[in-house]
Amino acid sequence: MSIIYTCRHCGQQVGKLNQKIVDTTVLGFDQLTVEEKQYMIHYKDNGDIQIKTICESCENTLGEHPQYHELDFFIQ
Repeated sequence: MSIIYTCRHCGQQVGKLNQKIVDTTVLGFDQLTVEEKQYMIHYKDNGDIQIKTICESCENTLGEHPQYHELDFFIQ
């Protein structure tokens, strides 16, 4: 099983954990609301877990252009 962190804006893989057993509280999943979990965490058929996050580049872009927060997608 892998936990794959992917940028929700550009799709770039941010990180990957290859673990057989994972304590989700260590990863902070218990801090998320039900809605956040539904939006951010996706379970794949092969057992992998994909986490939507934000990469450094997209975070910097949002910092420079705060109006982009209003958009669902700002990368064309």
